[in-house]
Amino acid sequence: MRSTPTPARSEALSDEAVRARADALIAQMTPQEKAGQITQYFDFLNAPEEAARVEQEVAAARAGSLLFVHDPAQLDRLQRIAVEQTRLKIPLLFGYDVIHGLRTILPVPIAIAASWDPLLAEQGQRVAAREARAVGIHWTFAPNVDIARDPRWGRMIEGAGEDPYLGSVMAAAQVRGFQGTHIGSPGRLIAGPKHFAGYGASIGGRDYDEVNLSDSELWNVYLPPFKAAVDAGAGNIMSAYMGLNGVPATGSHWLLTQVLRETWGFKGFVVTDAGSAHDLHTHEFASSVPDAGVRALRAGVDMEMAPPFGISAFQTLPQSLAEGRLSTTELDDAVRRVLEAKIRMGLFEQPYVDLDEAQRVLNDPEHRDVARVAAERTAVLLRNDGGVLPLDARALKSIAVIGPLADSARDTVGPWVFDQDDSETVTLLDGIRARAGSGVRIEYSPGVTMPARLHRSIFDSGPHKAGPRVEVDDDAEILRAVELARAADVAVLVLGEGQIMIGEHASRSSLDLPGRQQDLLDAVIATGQPVVVLLMSARPLDLKGSQPDALMGIWYPGSQGGAAVARLLFGDVSPGGKLPFNWPRNIGQIPLPYAHLRTHQPKTAEERYWNEPNSPLYPFGFGLSYSSFEFSNLQLDRSEVAVGEAIRVSVDVSNTGGREADEVAQLYIHQRHGTAARPVRELKGFERLTLAPGERRTVSFTLKPQDLTYWAASTRNFVQDATVIDVYVGGSSTAALSGSFEVR
Repeated sequence: MRSTPTPARSEALSDEAVRARADALIAQMTPQEKAGQITQYFDFLNAPEEAARVEQEVAAARAGSLLFVHDPAQLDRLQRIAVEQTRLKIPLLFGYDVIHGLRTILPVPIAIAASWDPLLAEQGQRVAAREARAVGIHWTFAPNVDIARDPRWGRMIEGAGEDPYLGSVMAAAQVRGFQGTHIGSPGRLIAGPKHFAGYGASIGGRDYDEVNLSDSELWNVYLPPFKAAVDAGAGNIMSAYMGLNGVPATGSHWLLTQVLRETWGFKGFVVTDAGSAHDLHTHEFASSVPDAGVRALRAGVDMEMAPPFGISAFQTLPQSLAEGRLSTTELDDAVRRVLEAKIRMGLFEQPYVDLDEAQRVLNDPEHRDVARVAAERTAVLLRNDGGVLPLDARALKSIAVIGPLADSARDTVGPWVFDQDDSETVTLLDGIRARAGSGVRIEYSPGVTMPARLHRSIFDSGPHKAGPRVEVDDDAEILRAVELARAADVAVLVLGEGQIMIGEHASRSSLDLPGRQQDLLDAVIATGQPVVVLLMSARPLDLKGSQPDALMGIWYPGSQGGAAVARLLFGDVSPGGKLPFNWPRNIGQIPLPYAHLRTHQPKTAEERYWNEPNSPLYPFGFGLSYSSFEFSNLQLDRSEVAVGEAIRVSVDVSNTGGREADEVAQLYIHQRHGTAARPVRELKGFERLTLAPGERRTVSFTLKPQDLTYWAASTRNFVQDATVIDVYVGGSSTAALSGSFEVR
């Protein structure tokens, strides 16, 4: 059925008008209807019994939100039940994991962070929001703004890496992309930054395990990206599953109320991660499921993402209200925040989907262009000995494309893609064939089998489509791959981790290439032919010292990934991405953040291990190009500033090579002394530039007082010291060009 939507509002409603409308509804609601409004159910359409139960809850006004429905016709049908069959006709709020696209899949979020281009992040999530809103989705459980300094943790794929400054910039950009200028902007979604807070620091990198962080780490490293997302206007925050310093995050009044609402002024609504209100009982924190519901609500949770096929803690709230363990005011506060979100989104005026418009938006070819450009700008060139890249299609007669990920559509887009359409995806093999042209012979071998997981992934079930798995005789296929490499002008190996080996429930105890990919790599390198490795991964992997001629991190490049990577290989564009984390030599070094404290033995910092250097294999902010760059003429507009004053830093960046290319100018600081010891380097500014051969440009940065302010354990507060600040500018965290100024 096609409806005639009311035009979306281009301006935000006033707080007073929204609250008055919400309060008028609350005044008519029963406790059961209130509990329903703050309960969200999973709706797995491929689980008929659960889907039928959820539909009954919607019809009985005991559900205020659903997630995982993405078919516009189904969304419309369920919305009509809520609007036309319930007493108060309150529409449903549909949420979905729109992490890096809906129909058009962009590179995974950590790849976007590697672009060091916040405008790209904003543009990409604007496309994702437009597609999702067109099909009837109102709210995304993104961006993930968790800092991750342990690459064993699989969910680092969803964030921006190890640095709070880069993470904060990318968090704010994604919120702007998803939400627009205000909640209810046409073609936009409510952004839901997650997981509040500290989830990326789980012990041993083991997903779901507890987190223990000092206050200094929390305030200086893990909380800033959330603060940036709140300041950008995020309408929702998702609480985390795990225990934080002994208290489950979903039951932490300090975190959800004192920090989020009272200190930062957050006005939106808080939703739990899946089942994590109920799980306050599982954590042995709450005495019962009803107690868990009360404690989550009182901590600051407004909506429970109820456990699928389980008992909702928030559905027990009417019982707790009747027994006097919860006040009407406490319940109403949560209901009001959820209703206000629905009102701001215009759902009462426009609850239904325009099915014709949905198809038009989903098929917009401009979205594919955005995805391709994003994949081009996210690739990080790590090695290019002898200038083997870019390839020259005019000089080549044959290319051997080898590897288990080279022709896998499912792996090319990565995880958090629930309705994979292979026809939408350009694999690496497809892209190379198309770009090389008919004059270049392309031979392909998967090389080895990608091994299965020891434990099933969450992406192996539920609404996820299983990807096809190629299985070969490894010994025989390695021999065949070697022969193809010998007969070719160049071998392009596509290696890494399959998409079910990264993401949620996908931590690893090793950074080795899975299966026998290392054997394949070494055998092909031994042929002596030029070897290019395209690494499909979202974390650093250990190649055991193997040195291909060229190594490029392509992440999981999305539905246009093959076309983008082919353009990079053949030099149509130059790689300009930079690492969003330190790349360790092996797993024994982790965690290995670049922003560490100077010890009492700085001269022996490289000697922490007797058997190998302590430095990373590739440092934070590193990435090569097909051109070369020079930084010069570092200028500070003054040598002294007072506490509370800003200072301007400028530097000249020159393209000293022979082709147009991108460089990222990066500004780092180091505080020499103060109330607390500070890291040896901290990122405080960056700008990505496109420069023609021989072009020079001056880049300016402003260091504001907040850039020099930090949380000190000795005062248990934020401070800015009178001190000396060293400034470094260059193309990575090892930048040598430096200056200094004094803060009086």
